[in-house]
Amino acid sequence: MVINLDIQEIIKTFRKNGYKVTAQRLAICKFILSRKDHPSAEQIYQGLSNEYPTISLGTIYKTLHLLKELGLVQELGFNEGSIRYDPDMELHINMVCSKCGKIYDYKAANVKELWNVIISDLGIKPKGQRIDIYYECEDCK
Repeated sequence: MVINLDIQEIIKTFRKNGYKVTAQRLAICKFILSRKDHPSAEQIYQGLSNEYPTISLGTIYKTLHLLKELGLVQELGFNEGSIRYDPDMELHINMVCSKCGKIYDYKAANVKELWNVIISDLGIKPKGQRIDIYYECEDCK
């Protein structure tokens, strides 16, 4: 699993796994890395379609699936059916506004400590984790 991604690490991971590094794939990766709001495929498409007029939503979905399979992004599905993408693979809490859907990451050392206690108590080696806290953000109160 790659943590704290940069574009050179993504290129290496693509090549190591036999995938082509295309301009559109790189643009999608750069877009995700430049954002902290956990964009959806549609938001990525809207953000890139002016600069890459031939990019399709299908290309974006295929690239996101590839990034997920390579362990470079987390796919965050929500009850209302939306899917968002998070390039931060380190342990953190997703703070999700239940009204507007904004997401930001909360990181604290004690979260990692608590997580280590939990997995130790369970006696397991998790393949992933996801912790969400739902609340109303300042804009929605």
